[in-house]
Amino acid sequence: MDKGVLTENIKSKAKETGFDAVGIAPIGLVPGDRLLDWLARGYHGRMAYLARNLEKRLDPSLILPGARSVVCCALCYPHTDSRSDFQGPRAVACDQSFVQEGSSGTARVSHYARGEDYHDVLSAKLEDILGFVRQLIPGVQGKTYVDTGPVMEKWWAAQAGIGWQGKHTNLLSRDLGSWFFLGELILDLDLEYDSPVPDYCGTCTRCIDACPTQAIVAPYVLDASRCVSYLTIELKEEMPEELRQPIGDMVFGCDICQQVCPWNSRAPEVDDDDFAPADDLAAPSLRDLARLTPEQFRERFRKSPISRPKWRGFMRNVAMALGNAGDPSAIPELEQLLDCEDEMVRDAAAWALGQIQGKGQRGA
Repeated sequence: MDKGVLTENIKSKAKETGFDAVGIAPIGLVPGDRLLDWLARGYHGRMAYLARNLEKRLDPSLILPGARSVVCCALCYPHTDSRSDFQGPRAVACDQSFVQEGSSGTARVSHYARGEDYHDVLSAKLEDILGFVRQLIPGVQGKTYVDTGPVMEKWWAAQAGIGWQGKHTNLLSRDLGSWFFLGELILDLDLEYDSPVPDYCGTCTRCIDACPTQAIVAPYVLDASRCVSYLTIELKEEMPEELRQPIGDMVFGCDICQQVCPWNSRAPEVDDDDFAPADDLAAPSLRDLARLTPEQFRERFRKSPISRPKWRGFMRNVAMALGNAGDPSAIPELEQLLDCEDEMVRDAAAWALGQIQGKGQRGA
């Protein structure tokens, strides 16, 4: 089949499957200097897996021998927020109002995690595309990836023209903003290729200015070990003292750098059943979350990204948020967490009680 026709068929199938953007890049070596410098500075924190399989990260032909093309797909997810105290994707303020919620008593969960686990949704769509290609070209070799293998997905998506990596290091599109997931299909086929797009961040520094933990240490450089998403999801131990207050009411992930980005004022509204936000995750009660037993946590979030930090990591986050809320009515829940067998959870509960000013705190 003519590669131009094949390319159009693949892109049409990707759109038919539900992807909002698709681009294709030729296989080649990924420049490794920035990645190696980033790792050497320790910006990956405790995510040791990012330092493994470096050869495969930089050379996809080691993942799939004979690989010729990377098909990059983007799928938007819902990003509106019903809470009246911040503007969601239309936000343009560069202060700390996103974090300083005071005693609202509610938690904040990153938008991407409020629906079904994106790994499952995107993987199924990419496998559907791969099956389609195999019908057209019997014997074709291909592999799909959704944030689970040694693939530099943002770099490849930029090469495929999906967008550019912004100063916050998320991929940005002039049409889609940054509220989207990425998935890749590596094929041993020659296809027609797209071209990278220019960087449109200009002189804007809103994401850098708004980051509550100063994790964006320079334009296009993220110290992930300070990022709220890392702290609330990937970190499996006690949170550094100096970063506990800045996380505010965020118990899973963070959207601040996306919310303040002007390009997200153009992000399309999304109504996708696969990622339909759970009503109880728009502004869940911190006290209710603190009462979840390990069994209840596993059942409630078994099909959600929120399961990743496990109960102990999630309870650490909830306790921190309760401490930041400063509400004495949460003392009973924190006292209960003080009896937990897990030392990390006990540490978080003790810290939170120390933050609360009110009757009963000293006794606890």
